[in-house]
Formats: sequence, C-alpha cells, structure tokens
Amino acid sequence: MAPSLIAILTLGLLFVLLVGGMPLGFAMGLSGFLGTLLLIDLSAALALLGQTAYETGLTYNLSVIPMFVLMGYIASEAGLSESLYRACHAWLGHRRGGLALATIGACGAFAAICGSSLATAATMAQIALPEMRKYKYADKLATGAVAAGGTIGILIPPSVVMVIYGLLTETSISALFLAGFIPGVLTVLGFMTAIAVVTRIDPSLGPPAERAPMPERFKVLGSVWGTAVLFLVVIGGLYVGLFSPTEAASVGACGAFVLGLVNRKTPRQLLRTSLIDTVKTTAMIFTVLIGAILFNNLLILASVPTMVSDWISGLPLGPTAVLLVIVAMYFVLGCLLDSLAMILLTIPIVFPIVKALGYDPVWFGIVIVMVVELGLITPPIGMNVFVIKGMAPDVPLETIFRGVTPFIVAQVILIVVLIAFPQIALWLPETVSR
Repeated sequence: MAPSLIAILTLGLLFVLLVGGMPLGFAMGLSGFLGTLLLIDLSAALALLGQTAYETGLTYNLSVIPMFVLMGYIASEAGLSESLYRACHAWLGHRRGGLALATIGACGAFAAICGSSLATAATMAQIALPEMRKYKYADKLATGAVAAGGTIGILIPPSVVMVIYGLLTETSISALFLAGFIPGVLTVLGFMTAIAVVTRIDPSLGPPAERAPMPERFKVLGSVWGTAVLFLVVIGGLYVGLFSPTEAASVGACGAFVLGLVNRKTPRQLLRTSLIDTVKTTAMIFTVLIGAILFNNLLILASVPTMVSDWISGLPLGPTAVLLVIVAMYFVLGCLLDSLAMILLTIPIVFPIVKALGYDPVWFGIVIVMVVELGLITPPIGMNVFVIKGMAPDVPLETIFRGVTPFIVAQVILIVVLIAFPQIALWLPETVSR
C-alpha cells in the first residue's frame, strides 16, 4: 500500500476515533501507531512508541509547562483573579457595558500570570457572571465577554501554546513571549472596542453600575500590586536575560505562592487543589503531545510534509496569498479541532513552507496563536464557549455563540493588522537582540 494512502486512511481513522469520543491524545497516538505499523515492522513501531513517550517525558524544555500551569492555579487559589476584577470593576464598571469591559481587562491581567485560556475563562466566569447578572446584563454580552476574554490567556505571556509552538519549530520561547505582549494588549483594546460599539447600538445589553468613589478606586488598585510585580519579575527577567523560560516559570510559581501567603491563605489552601489540578492538566497536555508526536512521525515516514510543501509551492500564488491560504485553513480547522491539536498536527507541515517563504518564525507564531484564539470561540467546537456553558447551564449555546460574534469580528481585524504590520509583534523581541 502506498505511504500516502496509509496516511490518508490513518487521518480518517483519527477523525472516526474523535467522533466516537476517544480522548484526543489517545486517538492521535493509536492512529499514529497503527499507521506506522503498516509502514514499518512491529518491533520498530513499538520501539518508536516507547522512545517517544520516554524522551518526551524527560525533555527539559517541557518542564516550563507544569511550572506555568502551577503558577496559574496558585494565582487563582490566592485570590489574585478576584482582586484584578474588583480593580477593573471600580475603574470601568460605571460606564455603559462597564462590567463587560472590566471582565476583558481582568482577563487580560490574569492572562499575564496564567498560560491557559480555559483556566482564564473558567476563573473569570465564576467572578464576573454573577456580577453582570446582578446588574441585568444581557446573557449574550455577559457570557460572550467571558468566553472571548478567556482567549487572551494564550496570547499574553506566559502561554502554553507558545511553548509548544516554540519547541516544535525550535523558535526562542522568550522571543515568542515578548512578541505576544503588544498583540495581547491590542486584543484587550479591540475586545473593549467591540463592547463599546454593541452597547452604543443597544444600551440595554450592558447597563452601567454605580460609580465607585475615587478613594475606593485607588484602594482596590493597591490590591493588585502583587500581580503587577509578579508579571514584571517574570517577563522582565526574560526580557533582560536574567531567566530562562523554565526558570521564569519556577520564579512565577514561587511568587504566586508568596502572594497567596500575603493574602492570608494557608499553604494547605494554596497547594492542595493547585498541585492536583496541575498534575491533571500537565498529564493531559503531555498525553496529547506524545500522541501528536506519534502521529507526526507517521506523517514524516509517509513524506506528507514534503508532498504538501511541494504542492503549495507549486501553486501560482505569491507569498502573501500562500500565507492567507494557511491562515484560512487554520480558521476552518479551529471550527473542528482543539487548539492544542491544531498546533501539534499542522505546524510540522506548514512551518517549513512558511520558513521557505522567508517569513519570521516568531511573527508567524503570534499570527497562528491569534488564529487559534478564534478557534476557542467559533462553532461548533468553541472550547471556551462550552466552558462558559458549563458555568451558566441555563444559557443556550446559541446565545453564547451570538455573544462572541462581535469579538470574532474584532479578532479578525486584529489578525489582518498584524499580517500587514509585522513589527507590532517583532519590535519588542528585536530590542532585546540589539
């Protein structure tokens, strides 16, 4: 049987397993192993399976993932997310749609200490949704703001998706973190603009809350100093070269623990749930990663990346048109696949093409992360939407999807701007390399 046909059949098997409900990592690993078995003998396929699992678990660079995940969980247990929301509430809540604006602002700030979109969305949903319902916010704006705000978690550093992209493409993780900062801030501003536009068209979507007195505003602003210091230490250390990404993640986790103690949380409160959740999340990520590597090994053995690269290179299209085709492909895949699966399955195929076209790998990484963000809120998968559905079971899914529509439009505009002006992402990393 031709290797290309085996690859196509294996890809079909993968989608059948996913539709059947098999977890993503196991589906990719099983289909990849079976496809490899058809290309090489049993002993070699088993040896490749064992070697992949063993070496992935021992890779030092991957230790950054559990440390940043732990940092985010400890920060949540320490009450830092609540402090951020209260501060944004005090300064923005009195405006039209102000609580939705505060939600986006708090999501952006919490993303600076949490590298997961799902964790950001789930954490902020617990805090922001009850408050917005108290002030009679429309369900579509309330749930849409939290779902969209959660996507910022993988753009503003630290970001687990950026770590995976950096490892797959051998791109500097520090450079990716720095490159994501300005686009992340622009995403926060773009989402806030979307809220301002929809509430101007229909003010009943987001009535203003009471105006907080100025002394109270500065009081709650003082409660977020720890988060600001933690972000500056972690990202500032990366910027000046004081820390490697793994060291920065470790410092961040320790810093979040100290802030929890300052907030009068006991070590038991901070560590019990945080450590268990970190183990669960890390195990899930590593399972998906090992499964994806096994599947990618099959694709490499079947020469799929080379065939796809040759096919795209042979199209009568310029570099910009090829890039737009790739971005459009990711947009479609985002409607069907989990964000981590998209990165792991496609980057080994499309990255050589992008590199051959002369595009900067750091800039391309940020573009892809922003496109992956869209996949978190677009139907029918929209993982963030399902997280919010779980937190607000009385709100229909179609209402939440309608609520995220203005944010999808804002994100598409931001992606176009980033493609047109790459220096938005590259300026900060370039200042370090000089």
